[in-house]
Amino acid sequence: MSSDVAAAPKEWRGRFYEDFGVGDVFRSRFGRTITRTDNIWFTCLTMNTNPMHFSEPYAAGTRFGQPLVNSAFTLAVVTGLTVPDTSENAAANLAWTDIKLPKPVFEGDTLWAESEILELRESRSNPSVGIVAMRCRGINQRQEVVIEYKRTFMVYRRAAPEVTDTFPQTEESWTV
Repeated sequence: MSSDVAAAPKEWRGRFYEDFGVGDVFRSRFGRTITRTDNIWFTCLTMNTNPMHFSEPYAAGTRFGQPLVNSAFTLAVVTGLTVPDTSENAAANLAWTDIKLPKPVFEGDTLWAESEILELRESRSNPSVGIVAMRCRGINQRQEVVIEYKRTFMVYRRAAPEVTDTFPQTEESWTV
């Protein structure tokens, strides 16, 4: 019996520029359920005073009938869900563009992320990095796309001095 699923690596260091190919698709391993606390804290931290995000009586009177999750939080969560597959070794984000919010996100929704690599190019100014452009989308438990956007970031090459292994090696023997 054969399987197309590769074994998990013994050591995970994230993907580097050389690991990407145009057309690669990555799907987040986990979904993230958005809680009321998440929504209110993020809204307060960012000083967003729109009561749609924190006032149930106000939101009940809108066409949604309940608080909406702050869309900047939706962007942050979906971006975070893409990081293990795409940008653990990023040096910097360069752009988020074409952000669309086709469906609302509500407290209690669970989001997953899907990303597709659109473009790869060498950095003209830094030989330690390459530039990756991708499109991403967040999908909820109802299989609805709730956010789509393009993201461009610089990611280190495998041999870049900035990404040397930082695990604290020890000469001490195991004691158990």
